[in-house]
Amino acid sequence: MIVLLASHRYTLGIIIGTLFGILARLSMLHTDYRQYPTYPHGRIIHISLGVIAAALGSVAVPSLLEKNYTAITFLALAAQQFRDVRSMERETLTKIDQMELVPRGPTYIEGIAMVFEGRNYLVIFTAFITSLFTVLATWYWGMFIGIFALIISRQYKSGKQLSSIAKIINAELRMSGPDLYVDDIYIMNVGLKESQNKIRKHGLGLILQPINANAKVTLANLGQRQAILHDVSTILGAYRDSGEPSLIPLCKLDLDDGRLAVFIIPNDRDPEKARQVLMRVPVLESAVRMPSEAEVNKKRKIGW
Repeated sequence: MIVLLASHRYTLGIIIGTLFGILARLSMLHTDYRQYPTYPHGRIIHISLGVIAAALGSVAVPSLLEKNYTAITFLALAAQQFRDVRSMERETLTKIDQMELVPRGPTYIEGIAMVFEGRNYLVIFTAFITSLFTVLATWYWGMFIGIFALIISRQYKSGKQLSSIAKIINAELRMSGPDLYVDDIYIMNVGLKESQNKIRKHGLGLILQPINANAKVTLANLGQRQAILHDVSTILGAYRDSGEPSLIPLCKLDLDDGRLAVFIIPNDRDPEKARQVLMRVPVLESAVRMPSEAEVNKKRKIGW
């Protein structure tokens, strides 16, 4: 079959490029503890968009080689379509978030929407270079480059995790009268005796120690804090119901050294498991700050 198609290099390039583009999208599509994209219909939507992106990326090569520059117009229209996908994801997740006991927050939602848009561009990239090498060289060179592109796409599938910017340790959760503390960091005032007893029985405390000044600012971001609380509550459960503000999980910052105290009340009260979950929380792109890169801070060592 390949020998027969070898005489039609454009057709072979489109087929192999589209195939590897679809494989790239499938390799980046994963429904995990967040149950998003939903299964099966959410995944069907994203796979369909991946097929379209793969076809556009592979068809662009023959069009450009034949000096049919209208292909650029189609790529521009595709980019607009994928931006609409980002808006759709943002709108959907924002509506869903209103029904969460511990919401994701707008920063987390924007990060998820950005990821789904970006992955379609990775599909176009994979399909394009696979098709290009298939047409200009041979089909086996195209497949070799396609495998290389799949590896690159997997590499950019996700970003950093919390363990890369902070040291995470379990901490003592204590009540001093009505005041709740995680280690020495004040969390909130809990007036009801019933709520105090529930916190003593089910609550957990953890401390995040930033590794540098950049990490300190990132952990201070409210969107990043909300993402931490949402992921822990999703995986370990949340021991609360609506209308119970004293049982809501919280993150509070030590203003002196930048440590972040995390207070949670999980259904599964396992301190080590909670620490492992925190280590794997994603660092949100829109929460990352790098004050050390500012010119004024490059001239002197910052020490906040």
